[in-house]
Amino acid sequence: DRHVGDLPDLRRRGDVLVFNDTRVIPAQLEGRRGEARIGVTLHKRLDLRRWQAFVRNAKRLRLGDRIEFPADVATIAEERHPDGSWTLAFAGDEPVEVLLERAGQMPLPPYIAGKRPTDADDRSDYQTMFAARDGAVAAPTAALHFTPELLAALAEAGVGHETLTLHVGAGTFLPVKAEDTADHAMHAEWGRIDEATANRLNAARAAGGRIIAVGTTSLRLLESA
Repeated sequence: DRHVGDLPDLRRRGDVLVFNDTRVIPAQLEGRRGEARIGVTLHKRLDLRRWQAFVRNAKRLRLGDRIEFPADVATIAEERHPDGSWTLAFAGDEPVEVLLERAGQMPLPPYIAGKRPTDADDRSDYQTMFAARDGAVAAPTAALHFTPELLAALAEAGVGHETLTLHVGAGTFLPVKAEDTADHAMHAEWGRIDEATANRLNAARAAGGRIIAVGTTSLRLLESA
């Protein structure tokens, strides 16, 4: 049987692993609109104060409604989208990042959240060692298996690594219900590969190295680029 510690022996000198350096934010909020309990999972940032979000108990929400969350955090429901999600604008002047740190919870995937509630340790445990850029609502979980020691062993074996950024959206958890996958509505995500990284990847490939995406989030940004 193989395990992740065998990875340096399975790669070739000149190969390059590509990791996603997105960082998961506390993107789940529990609040109220009047007497109605409203659950919110942020999905995609639209601007400095607005996010597209999936809303639990959305039938109790109307345009212009104010949702009150703990710690003096509130949003205004601005627009309902065809897929049932909403544009929510955060009230006040404080940066949204500050508001989420104060009132949000980590958006654990269903296979974890269905077994236990979130706790304080999840803010660090549900991150990869590469997490650097805030914006994801789900972790690029393939990279959770990597440690500094494993990365050092890969480097000693002549295997390089690069990072890109794909802010994973909550759509990653939506099941495919269409009979034909071509009919499945995909949710957009924000991603970026800078020019220097792209040049290094192209050079490694031209020299005969293999470009190996660590997980589907890195893969889908590489394919898109």
